[in-house]
Amino acid sequence: MISFRTACALGFLACVGLMAYALYAQHGLGLEPCPLCIFQRVSVIATGVVFLLAALHGPAGAGRWLYAGLAALSASIGAGIAGRHVWLQSLAPEDVPACGPGLDYMLEAFPLQQVLRRVFSGSGECAQIDWTFLGLSMPAWTLICFIGLALSALAIPLLSRPRT
Repeated sequence: MISFRTACALGFLACVGLMAYALYAQHGLGLEPCPLCIFQRVSVIATGVVFLLAALHGPAGAGRWLYAGLAALSASIGAGIAGRHVWLQSLAPEDVPACGPGLDYMLEAFPLQQVLRRVFSGSGECAQIDWTFLGLSMPAWTLICFIGLALSALAIPLLSRPRT
């Protein structure tokens, strides 16, 4: 059996790996992230921070479930964003929304609530598929990773060694 701290540290390292690849794809492969990609990155970072805090704290009892719930929640939010992204990519070209302004501009020009509404309604740039691996786009792989992170977050308190 693995310790709770070690399991959470592995969850944190998984998030670090996801972010490292996202930055490599952006700066090494030249793939610019769309607004939905950026929000997925925020969810990966939030999930990683929860795993890191759980690993550093190493609580017993209900504290383990609190961290597990927070990590699962942030990963589930990311899965929802990634799912929306995959859905936009599955639309027929004539059904794809028109491209909107960039996220930086929207954050400067509009209130946050309006920015979120515009981002989640999607735009043409979010429907574009620039990268695939084994026939799946990057948002599809991100969705799979978020589901894995959420499930592992909930499994850690069940499967880890009790604190002595």
